[in-house]
Amino acid sequence: MSRPRLCLLHFAGGNCYSFQFLTPLLKDFEVWPLELPGRGKRITEPLLKDFDHAVEDLFYQINRQQTAADLVLYGHSLGAYLAFGLAQRFEESGKPAACLLVSGNAGPGAREPKNRYLMKRSDFIEELKLLGGIPQAFLDNEDLIDFFEPILRADFELAERNELANATPIDAPIFAMMGSMEEEVTKIANWKRFTHTRFDHEILEGDHFFINRHAQRIAAIIRTSYAAVATNKTLL
Repeated sequence: MSRPRLCLLHFAGGNCYSFQFLTPLLKDFEVWPLELPGRGKRITEPLLKDFDHAVEDLFYQINRQQTAADLVLYGHSLGAYLAFGLAQRFEESGKPAACLLVSGNAGPGAREPKNRYLMKRSDFIEELKLLGGIPQAFLDNEDLIDFFEPILRADFELAERNELANATPIDAPIFAMMGSMEEEVTKIANWKRFTHTRFDHEILEGDHFFINRHAQRIAAIIRTSYAAVATNKTLL
């Protein structure tokens, strides 16, 4: 029996290496960390700034190599929006995902867009500081900022310019996670309105990058969420 495929969708500025802290804990899945163009292994490709195009890019990557019986989607921050968009896209294609897991994001429409991708550089860097998890050495290195700023701005544009707030709910269950110090943590249940079925959530200690401190717990949540779906399928 084939293992379920777990697709991981990175945060703004991330790439296919962003989940290395988590992947060793998920050997019962066929783990596939995806990435958008313009970074990591796809550094030579042009950045995407249109959300629908980004979802279609990721959908193509998965769909052309999807051989597992079940598909599980997990995304953090920007990746949460992308994972939700992919869940919609797979349902439209007649091959729905088994379940959707999201973190670091209270869901579409939970906050007013800040249009961070349009900010002047000094304000943009201040926004990065507020997110936490970014080493000061990075913020003090002009060469690193020069390299990553266009990537981050493109990703923030994807996160802040999409039409998901009034999106049709998906049929897959959703499990949401957020850090206890995140600005929108009290709105985590907003995700409930985007599924026709089960919704669960958990708040873990930490800031926006709490995921780096809770790899074991996140892996357990992914495993349990999929097991609940697989058990229901077996009983039907």
